[in-house]
Amino acid sequence: MRREAVIELLRQLEAHTTTPEAVAARLASLPFEDLGFAKLDHHRSLRSGMPEVIFAAGKTPEQVATIFSRLAATGVSVLATRVDADHAASVRAAVPPVEYHELARCLSLSQSPPAPQGHVVVLCAGTSDLPIAEEAAITAELFGARVTRIADVGVAGLHRLLARLDDLRRADAIVCCAGMEGALPSVVGGLVAVPVIAVPTSVGYGAAFEGVAALLGMLNACSPNISVVNIDNGFGAGYIATLIARGPQRS
Repeated sequence: MRREAVIELLRQLEAHTTTPEAVAARLASLPFEDLGFAKLDHHRSLRSGMPEVIFAAGKTPEQVATIFSRLAATGVSVLATRVDADHAASVRAAVPPVEYHELARCLSLSQSPPAPQGHVVVLCAGTSDLPIAEEAAITAELFGARVTRIADVGVAGLHRLLARLDDLRRADAIVCCAGMEGALPSVVGGLVAVPVIAVPTSVGYGAAFEGVAALLGMLNACSPNISVVNIDNGFGAGYIATLIARGPQRS
């Protein structure tokens, strides 16, 4: 449940346009709803300003559809990550307005979207990094940031990155995705005065060790404005960038 919805409910009670019983019934699922196989944290939006997100990997299509539809029923925007085609078909049957982002392996439903707060730039070194970058971009957009996407600007052709320097310097936070040796965040961090969230991707040949080489390179970056998330964690990077971009939220 969104904070705004709770405030409106309390205003209706104060104005005597609803009853205490109706309010109690509406709040009955707070702070969580027990589905047996999952306990949905409907209280999360009130605590952190953003709702619970579904990690679909390892869940059945039916489980993802049930969780998605129950979250959607509360009026929040809903995001499911790491979905496959079967997950998407099941959720679409339950919640027809849902949008399937096949490249990013995400499902999203935007409900009562907030006015954009802050500007997040999401860039990636190569086209092979696009699925992770797009997961970050979709996350940031759904939860209220304005997003600029910049693709295929790796260090093998640095002029491509420098051509977008104005965009980088207008950002409030930057998500930088790279595989191979993971050098791009170090370069970006040295060009801007904002936080850079580095995302190592599992892109590269054998010695890249499915993203471990990029992860270690990013952890050892000399630009002090860089922070690093886990391998292929575009969602986490997009989430953190959104929090940074929108600034403190006071209750």
